[in-house]
Amino acid sequence: MTWTAGIAIYLVVWWTVLFMTLPFGVRSQHEVEGPADGTDPGAPVAPMLVRKALVTTVIAAFVWLLIAYFYIYQPISFDSIPFLPKLHDWYGTGQSQPAN
Repeated sequence: MTWTAGIAIYLVVWWTVLFMTLPFGVRSQHEVEGPADGTDPGAPVAPMLVRKALVTTVIAAFVWLLIAYFYIYQPISFDSIPFLPKLHDWYGTGQSQPAN
C-alpha cells in the first residue's frame, strides 16, 4: 500500500465513522427546552463536535490499521472467498488464460 493510498483510505474511513458518530448524544431544542426564536426545533442544543471528532479519529485509526493489516499481510485473501470472482484471473496471473 502506498502512502497516498493509505491516506485516501484513512480519509474515507474517517468520514464514514464521523457520519456514524454524529447522532450519538444529540438532543434537539424541542426535547430539552422550547426552541429559541428564529431557530429550527430540530437543531441540536450541544452537538459536542470536538469530542466526536476525537472519537472519530481514534475509531478510524483502529479501522484503518485493521484494513492495512488485511491488505499487507493477507491472512484471508480475496481469492479464498467463495462467492467473489477470482482476482488472479482478472489480472492475467492465473492458470486460466483465454486461448488465442
